[in-house]
Amino acid sequence: MAPPRYRSIVDAFAARIHDGELPPGTRLPAVRQLMRQHGIALATASRVYAELEAAGLAVGETGRGTFVRDTSLPRGLGLEQRPLPSGAVDLTFNYPALPDQAELLREGLRAIAASGDLDALLHSAPQGGRPHERETVARHLRNRGIRVPAAQVLIVNGAQQGLAVAAMALLRPGDLLAIDALTYPGMKTLAESCRLELAPLPISSGGTDLDRLEALCRRRPVRAVYTMPTLHNPLGHVMPEAERARLAAIARRHDLLIIEDGAYAFLAEPAPAPVFCHAPERTLYVSGLSKSVASGLRLGFVAAPPGLVPALERAIRVSTWNTPSLMVALACRWIESGTVDALEMRKRRDARQRQRLARRLLQGCAITAHPGAYYLWLALSDDRRADGVAAALARQGVLVTTAEPFCAGPAVPQALRLALGSIALPALEDALRKVAALAA
Repeated sequence: MAPPRYRSIVDAFAARIHDGELPPGTRLPAVRQLMRQHGIALATASRVYAELEAAGLAVGETGRGTFVRDTSLPRGLGLEQRPLPSGAVDLTFNYPALPDQAELLREGLRAIAASGDLDALLHSAPQGGRPHERETVARHLRNRGIRVPAAQVLIVNGAQQGLAVAAMALLRPGDLLAIDALTYPGMKTLAESCRLELAPLPISSGGTDLDRLEALCRRRPVRAVYTMPTLHNPLGHVMPEAERARLAAIARRHDLLIIEDGAYAFLAEPAPAPVFCHAPERTLYVSGLSKSVASGLRLGFVAAPPGLVPALERAIRVSTWNTPSLMVALACRWIESGTVDALEMRKRRDARQRQRLARRLLQGCAITAHPGAYYLWLALSDDRRADGVAAALARQGVLVTTAEPFCAGPAVPQALRLALGSIALPALEDALRKVAALAA
């Protein structure tokens, strides 16, 4: 049996791409031009490009066309964790750590070993943590302006699990989730796995376009909104106080659940009060210690309205049951001793130093970033393609992320997101010089 017509066209394009006849960045014929060239229907022509995109050979950009993708660039575009090539500099993930943190870990483990009732750490904790641990985390949350009793705090395995528990407990397949058009890839992937429908909203320097959110809520039954009001990832915006109050008012008016991600909020001090403080009856505040302490310390926390806590505890029980007791004990000891506060203060200084370095070396480039963030957004000129720049940098041993993983909508800007917090300053300076040479 002869293969379908579209398949032979796909195979011909694939051969030309692999042979180098169609180099990365080549604009492929418009769909209607492809129809005329091959005498095929619109549906068949559209399927050709869909197959090429699915194979990772092409990428479609709204309003611009379909382009050959650089196949030397990993399909994850820098956001799939894998062993680094030898000598590579990683600007894709943030693992901010300070030189003496290993000694802090050693001292903390010694203190736990010398304490009483070690047997308790060998047993499972209740879902959400033991009462005294939840009380410790509740005190820590006051640093962010959140004052709730321990019963409204749940301890989880990192902020990512906090988001997963929220989605599992409170959202259902088919629910409509309002989300920024550029957003945290982990939440985008989580929503897709939970079969939620995403409604991307435009964003500006003030944060989410709340006029568009209001209009969306009038047209469709939005179930929840996901927001990063303090240190938006990847843009670094901080939503003004008035906009936070307005978001809370919209949520009340349309009965929305608010999922507030504060993973990087510790870096922006002073900052407006969390959205949680404006709408505590319908907001979940999710954060953790991965960025402020260490990525290997998988401890996160969720502050929630009292009525939602039982459902969240059930979701913890059916997912990971609980957070490892030894990890929680170490984290609580560091919170109580002031170690976490001291680390956060030092990392705020470190992040600002790295931002100053980046702005100096990337002077003249189109940068969007908060002066205290561990990351920045670098928009490229119209004649530059992000996947081509990222591939060229990878060949020089510098790994960066394109805009694609952060896009919740169809329009993908030509931009790079650079993580600044994982490598020593001399290596960062060298890597940023290479970025500047290719991005300018």
